Amino acid sequence: MKIHHTTVVCVRREGKTAIAGDGQVSFENTIMKQGSRKVQKLAGGKILAGYAGAAADALTLMERLEAKLDQYGSNLERAGLELVKEWRTDRVLRRLEALLVVADARQMFLISGAGDMIRPDEDLIAVGSGGGYARAAAVALMQHTQLGAEEIAREALRIASGICVFTNDNISVETLG
Repeated sequence: MKIHHTTVVCVRREGKTAIAGDGQVSFENTIMKQGSRKVQKLAGGKILAGYAGAAADALTLMERLEAKLDQYGSNLERAGLELVKEWRTDRVLRRLEALLVVADARQMFLISGAGDMIRPDEDLIAVGSGGGYARAAAVALMQHTQLGAEEIAREALRIASGICVFTNDNISVETLG
């Protein structure tokens, strides 16, 4: 699934996790809004979540994830797996076009409607139209600076916003740890 029109990056470093998202909402080639918030805390602040894709679809999925987190005692891996199974098999849900990036204090996942629940090898996930740029910037910052997770996520997104026309520098960040 190729998601356009947003960028979200999640970084973990030295026991801290940050997830950042840009604020741009585009409709085709027109900027409709510049201050959207695509990241939030779930499960009473224990889980970070961000999305790329259709906002209504993503918010529906975040609500479902929140319900699964309630059901499974904020166990992110279990709740995510149950969401993926439901997303994949439910006739209505499987048409939703979004990607979720979720993290708790120990792990992070990319969740998609294609049945994916990917735990990256690195402490980094970046998705959306500017995801490749943000990922490259975050990798370089992690290897060559002593910046913390929040600063890396914010700077990686700022760098991506200078390259990707569907990403702006109105950045929202949520952190854990």
